[in-house]
Amino acid sequence: MEYQIILFYKYVFIDDPETVKTKQMQICEDLGLTGRCIIAFEGINATFEGTQENIKEYVQELEKDKRFQNIHFKYSAGTGYAFPKLSIKVRKEIVSLNLGTCDIDPNQITGIHLQPEKLHEWIKSGREFYIVDMRNVYEHKVGHFENSIMPPIENFRDLPKVVEQIKHLKNKTVLTVCTGGVRCEKASGFLITQGFTDVYQLDGGIVSYMEKYPNENFQGKLYVFDKRITMGFYTDDKNHKIVGKCDACAEESENYVNCANPVCHRHFIACEKCVKDAGGNTFCPGGCVLSRHGRRISSIEADLV
Repeated sequence: MEYQIILFYKYVFIDDPETVKTKQMQICEDLGLTGRCIIAFEGINATFEGTQENIKEYVQELEKDKRFQNIHFKYSAGTGYAFPKLSIKVRKEIVSLNLGTCDIDPNQITGIHLQPEKLHEWIKSGREFYIVDMRNVYEHKVGHFENSIMPPIENFRDLPKVVEQIKHLKNKTVLTVCTGGVRCEKASGFLITQGFTDVYQLDGGIVSYMEKYPNENFQGKLYVFDKRITMGFYTDDKNHKIVGKCDACAEESENYVNCANPVCHRHFIACEKCVKDAGGNTFCPGGCVLSRHGRRISSIEADLV
């Protein structure tokens, strides 16, 4: 059987998140899907894996609810074991921004959606614009757009710090990018509230651009939040460029590992040689950054898309 992974989100008011959760759980269990889904009053954010036939049937079932029509679905090849189980949860937000009184509703304020084809045209034409990567640091490391601005984000809640770092671009054309688009819906809207005058977001996210233009402009691989860890298109292509570097020795690598310290568990790149030299138990190069309570200061937040 050929497996497929589906990635999607939609900001839409859901007055009954618990009811939707129960319905989604039933549909996914009936179809044997695995993956993660977050439901909130503001919408739905999910990524599932199943057979191609069952993923197709899932979409048909989902679209029976008018609230979930006209969604931009992203598809990629699955493995059959990308997710360990099915998890569907109700939360306050589908992407945790936690900006207090500054609540961003993408249905009211968000950046202009820029199609991958248009971005490709912008890049080829030499137009002046600035790509701001809204993903976390550990995502930037293995793949990113050429000449993009990559703020040192440890968590999406760091967004206010990003604004301070790029405030000199307030009157320039700014394009926000993220994996599948859900973070940029809020991030671009937040930039607008902070006085940025010409804000765009990449429609469908980086994954949609990579699918249309593999190994062009976006270099390396795309970090994904499942057991694949990274994904690329035609990585045996001579144009595929490895941009990731081992955090220990700086050699080229796209191999992610978890810190063997159970109270850290940080995700970082370690080449095969360093993993072998460590006997398979790799620890944070330079030591783990822990709080006085023994917890890592910046935990990795698995924003779905």
